[in-house]
Amino acid sequence: MKELNNLYTLRVFEDRDPYRVLIRTILSQRTKDANTDKATNQLFSKYKDIHEVADAPIEDIEKLVKSAGFFRVKANRIKEVSHIILDYYGGIVPNNMKELLELPGVGRKTANCVLVFAFQEPAIPVDTHVHRIPNRWGGIVNTKTPEKTEEELMKIVPKNLWIDMNDLIVQFGQTICRPLNPLCEECPIADLCDYYNTNFL
Repeated sequence: MKELNNLYTLRVFEDRDPYRVLIRTILSQRTKDANTDKATNQLFSKYKDIHEVADAPIEDIEKLVKSAGFFRVKANRIKEVSHIILDYYGGIVPNNMKELLELPGVGRKTANCVLVFAFQEPAIPVDTHVHRIPNRWGGIVNTKTPEKTEEELMKIVPKNLWIDMNDLIVQFGQTICRPLNPLCEECPIADLCDYYNTNFL
């Protein structure tokens, strides 16, 4: 984590606005960051807050978020979640795992992203990078599912590192420790990595 902190600058998403972070994370499911950025920016350029999104025609939302893929499903979830938050939570996104998981289309990764990136609460969102890379390192975790990876990482990673962990590993996974053809020769922690030691030494 120290080495990754030296490499990358931690990002702030949607000015830590809980509603915007939630919608961004719903849009990010099963798509690339560039697509998420485009869809999120287009949606919130036209509709500024939860009230405007909740009142927006579903066809309009679909067009605005099309770049994120699965746009009909995601548009419906965005509308539904917006109405639920307005009707049951007074327009305030809940800041705890239990209530976040009760929202439609919100699983553990999405809930953890809201906790970390909106509320700065310690949690470990496990996306494809955070599942893949600790398994690739070897000796960190040996897991088959993101849920199990989260469980194991919570046991071994000091809690003060949880908030930063997802963003640092995601950036690392996008630039150096890529799924295919990882740039091991550029990696600052190759000497700690079982994958490198097994395949290149």
